Amino acid sequence: MKETVTTVVLLLCIISVKSQSYIGFLTDNYSGVHGVISNPANIVDSRFKIDVNLIGASAFAANDYYGINFNDALKNDYDIQDDAKIFPKDKNNIIGNVDILGPSFMFNINKENAIALYSRARVFYNISEINGKTFESLEDGFDQNNDFIVNEGDLFFSGHSWAEIGISYGRIIMNKEQHFIKGGITLKYLQGLGNVYASGTNLSISYDEDGSTLPGGITIGSVTTSGEMNYGYSKNLEDDIDEFEIVNSAVGVGVDFGFVYEWRPNYQSYTSTDSKGNIYGQRDVNKYKLKFGLSLTDLGSIKYDDGVEERYDINNVLNENSFESIDDLNEIENFYTRSSTDDIEKAILPTALHINADWNINQKFYINLNSDISLTAKNKVNRSRIANIMSLTPRFETKWFSFYSPLSIAQHSGFQWGAGFRAGPLYVGSGSIVSALISSEIKAADVYAGLKVPIYQSKPKDKDEDGILDKVDDCPEIKGPEDNFGCPWPDTDGDTVLDKDDQCPEEAGAIENSGCPWPDSDSDGLLDKDDTCPQEAGPSENQGCPWPDTDGDTILDKDDNCPNIVGTVANNGCPEVTDEVQKKLNEYAKTILFDSGKSSIKEESNLVLNDIINILKEYSTAKFTVEGHTDSAGSNKLNQRLSDSRANAVKNYLVENGIDQFRLSAIGYGEDRPITSNKTRAGRAKNRRVEINLVKE
Repeated sequence: MKETVTTVVLLLCIISVKSQSYIGFLTDNYSGVHGVISNPANIVDSRFKIDVNLIGASAFAANDYYGINFNDALKNDYDIQDDAKIFPKDKNNIIGNVDILGPSFMFNINKENAIALYSRARVFYNISEINGKTFESLEDGFDQNNDFIVNEGDLFFSGHSWAEIGISYGRIIMNKEQHFIKGGITLKYLQGLGNVYASGTNLSISYDEDGSTLPGGITIGSVTTSGEMNYGYSKNLEDDIDEFEIVNSAVGVGVDFGFVYEWRPNYQSYTSTDSKGNIYGQRDVNKYKLKFGLSLTDLGSIKYDDGVEERYDINNVLNENSFESIDDLNEIENFYTRSSTDDIEKAILPTALHINADWNINQKFYINLNSDISLTAKNKVNRSRIANIMSLTPRFETKWFSFYSPLSIAQHSGFQWGAGFRAGPLYVGSGSIVSALISSEIKAADVYAGLKVPIYQSKPKDKDEDGILDKVDDCPEIKGPEDNFGCPWPDTDGDTVLDKDDQCPEEAGAIENSGCPWPDSDSDGLLDKDDTCPQEAGPSENQGCPWPDTDGDTILDKDDNCPNIVGTVANNGCPEVTDEVQKKLNEYAKTILFDSGKSSIKEESNLVLNDIINILKEYSTAKFTVEGHTDSAGSNKLNQRLSDSRANAVKNYLVENGIDQFRLSAIGYGEDRPITSNKTRAGRAKNRRVEINLVKE
């Protein structure tokens, strides 16, 4: 706690590291126990029997204030304050993380369950919304010849370091043909190693170059500050670093959980069933075409019971010498009023949402899309947070070697292009090495490396090379088909039909009869293969079936013009239209109404027309004439034309609603066939009519 303000801020900017860890490596299906970092579901159904991580570390420096030329930075005389480009904004940000994965291991309990135990140490730094002009002033000192005003507003800083011991459990939730889902959860014990934070509210600094007069009449600048500041820290950071102690009372609990869905369109290629019905899958290969992951990590917090928080009112006017003499936070109270002292706020973990999609192109080449989204606000006190990032990572992947090249868009630091590889026990990489080499103004640079002891799932054996794994092959020394569990099929009766397909394996028969000889079950002289009714005797001209009488009217279907409707012999098996039916048709027809002087049928006649249609359908072979009649009003020529139009209108309606047009004819008789006198209104109404009459053949 005895660093100067300028040195602390500058140091954090230089060493701050971005929160995402092992960028590129975590997309690898052979990352093993590292998978718990992003999603604890990754450990189940993995390509490992056992994976042991010896040591691994990941670090990533990022900010949106400094832009550094990587090649120049390698020179001995490079000075970041003098040589780096700066990008001051009203709200500059620094966000940092170091992630060390210590001795850790995972193993599969069985094909559906897996566990992992890991040790991990982490450091986070966050500076949010600091005014870049303020930072310039702290870095370069004040320009004593010019007045200036900086409205800082609100700013937030937090630094937190902790160790964690975690246990992860993963389980297969669903494994149904093309669809596979697994889930996992991690519970972790947290041990705080140190915590410090600060925040400012409505901060502003103004400088007046001749605002103060010292004894003797010497005029110097004055600095006016306003706003409120507070800072908190754990007691183990109060002394020198050489006397650093772990805060035993600073403990907490954290939780991660996640799910993975895999689409496996070729699932049958990776599963086998033995003769006892046991199903075995190939555990040494990736079976998905597309994989989607969703997880929440770092839910939890650590409470530092011995910590102290102090709040200061910094509304004051200081001369330039007094302001520049403040090199230690402890000296603030010499110039500003401490308004309160309280317990330290609990340190919130960097809770994040991770969304991942992976496309298996051909078992060696993959494309991964990953997004890490912070769920902790940057404008809250004592909260660690990650930087939002989206990465697209093509990779080449095999059991003993993988190479990946992530392309990322990271919050605060922009585009990054990296590369990394895994070679057996060694993994090395960087999420930004390529962009660092080709860009003159990098705002981020990272590296990770580690060693592990991988024990992979072994490839199943197939001695006879028949494509059936020995563990499900009943004849592992002899080639055979999968549907006979790896054994060749016999042909006992020698009829070239294998016993598996032969319904009469002891008696030679025809291939087309599944290996059995053709019988004549009903003894009608036709073999069953040619007999449509093999269980019922019938003539050959009816393919061995007796002639039916479907409607039961004593007329066989072969002679029945209406085989599905009871009819008479006289009418060739079809029903006859009786006088009663004929009368009923015309009673309906006479009620059909038309628009006055037109052939258009009124809508209210649709119901009676549908009744007529139902009658006509009952007598499907009978033919009818639709006759149109008018009264004597008007000319004979006009009445003739109107009666024709109306008769055809009725015919067309019947045809459009399912009556065969070849069963109907239409004719108009005009005023030639009245059924009563046209001298009265009632008589003329009766004469305006339509009749539907049977055509007798």
